[in-house]
Formats: sequence, C-alpha cells, structure tokens
Amino acid sequence: MTDHDQSVPTRDPAVIDVHAHAVLPMTQGAAGAAGPELGSAPDGRPFYRVGEYVLHGVRYEGSAFMDVNVRIDGMDAAGIHRQLLSPNPLTYFNDLDPATAVRYCRAHNDALAELVGAHPGRLMGAAQLPLRDVGASVAELERAVRDLGLLAAYIDTDPGRPLDDPAMDALYEAAVGLDVPVFVHPTPIGAGGPPDDPRLRRFDLDLLFGFAYDETLAVAALVFGGVLDRHPRLDVCLSHGGGALAYVAGRFARAVAAPRPWVPGFLLENGIEPYLRRLWLDTHVHSGRSLELLVDVVGTDRLVFGTNFAGWDAGGARVTDEVGDLMPVLSGNAARLLRLA
Repeated sequence: MTDHDQSVPTRDPAVIDVHAHAVLPMTQGAAGAAGPELGSAPDGRPFYRVGEYVLHGVRYEGSAFMDVNVRIDGMDAAGIHRQLLSPNPLTYFNDLDPATAVRYCRAHNDALAELVGAHPGRLMGAAQLPLRDVGASVAELERAVRDLGLLAAYIDTDPGRPLDDPAMDALYEAAVGLDVPVFVHPTPIGAGGPPDDPRLRRFDLDLLFGFAYDETLAVAALVFGGVLDRHPRLDVCLSHGGGALAYVAGRFARAVAAPRPWVPGFLLENGIEPYLRRLWLDTHVHSGRSLELLVDVVGTDRLVFGTNFAGWDAGGARVTDEVGDLMPVLSGNAARLLRLA
C-alpha cells in the first residue's frame, strides 16, 4: 500500500469511474483446466490463457490490472477518486460446467472483496456470476452483496442466453431486492476463441466494432424484449454508451411506432424514449461529438463516467478531460447508481 493510498486526488475529489477491470492473482487456475493462466512464451512475450484461447502480448503483471499500487498511482494522476472494479471480460466462462463456474465466481468475488476491502476509500467491486445456472447466480449475488460487500452484478451482453430470456428474470428480481445495479459488458471472445464472426478477426474489429455491436444488441433485448418494462425498478448500466444506441435510436423508434408482430404493446403505447432513458450508460465513447449525440438522445440523468482504466483505449492521465463540465453530473449519477448517496 502506498502512503497516499487513502488520500483524495487534488484535481477533482468527486470523480467516480465505473468502468475498470481487474485481473486477480488469486483466481489463477480457479476454473481448473480452463485456467485462467498467466505465463511467458519461449520468446519472452507474456500470455494469458482462458480455456483454449490464448491472449498474447498483453502484460498484466506489474500493470494496474494486477498491481493495486500502480492502479492507485494512476488514479491519482488522472484525478479519479473512486473506482468500481469489475471482472476481466475474458473470464466470464459462460461455457464452463455450472459447478466449476460457481467455484470460479466464488474465488473471484472473494479475491475482489479482499482487494477492495483493503482500500475502502478508493476501490469498490462488482460481482461475477455463473450465469449458465441462474439460480446459482442469484445465490452468488446474494452472498457477494450481503457477505462480501460488493456493490453490483457484472454480466456479459450474451451470457449464454438472451438478456430478455424469462429465465433471467430471477436474477433481475434478485438485483432489485438487493438494491444493486446490473452492469453489462461484452466479451471479446466467442465460443471457440475471438470472435465467432471471422470478419471481426481482422484489424482488431472484435474490439473496435464488435463491442458496439454486442452492446446495441443488449439494448434491443432489454428494451424490445421487455426487461425494463417487467422490472421497473431495475437499474442496468451498459458500457461504451450502449454501443451504437445514440446513432440507431431514431431507427429503433420508427420501428416500434407501428404494429409489427414482434412489437410489444407497451412500446406502441409509450414509445421507446422512456425505456432508452431508463438505461444507465457509461461515457467511454472516445469522442466529444459522440458524447454530444448520446446526451441529445438520452439526456444526462443516467450517464456515468467510465474509462476502461489501464486498457488500450483508456485515455491516460487526462481522461477526465474527455467529459469536460459534465463530470460533476456524472459523479453524482454514479453515486446514485452505486447507492453511495
């Protein structure tokens, strides 16, 4: 622990970052043969293995992903006061057998709770869940919140079933009952490695475009599929501004303005805008013009600051400048979303 660990950065003590992944040393091998595993190739390049997929060239050890002192130093440099730590999207393990998935999620959440518990003034945690078994996910979320003090659920945009699958309702009901939000973020890997669509294997498009694709599909499932209508008190936060939401919102609205076989009555009656404005969205969209469009479409009431801290697209020490004068609003929103205020 650095001697300034519990200090408040001088630039803006109110800044809350809700989009920051962690790689936890204590979870290595916790999924059995599926890993995860850290190592070095014969040429010295680091690798990170998850099941049959191997990520080459990304050095987690010694970085903010694994070294809490490096993380907090980076937070101080960026003027970030508090950060919600979430699972590495590579390790959702949606295809694991339920028993192994439960063991992994328990190990992950225990390790995350230990980490954030050692830095209560700076770090908070979101729970990973074994979503192949929704009942087990409910039990683990209850344990993570009540026993471990984690503040949210964290799930994939495609956790092995559509987000509007009726089986997921039990998880949403549990989140409402526990009074915690659900964060939704894609994984960059498909069933057999990244990604299932070979066109996304070029030019790093799994990251550059694939995430936006998955997040937009998640918006459609949550809105068109009736999740928000069935669970009016549910708080769901999507990464990266909800993908292409701001750009396609008008197209979505036109589609539900007239009867179609798949358009539910609540959208015909209420329109789509009230449901889009129910979504919480992080501002990690990389462009002032994109952020302006997002604000124009959904307003600012449910926007929260996110960075993908230490990731390839994180923005560095001046990341807070990307949102400008919106920061006080975003931090106030984050405090509401995480039940800090």
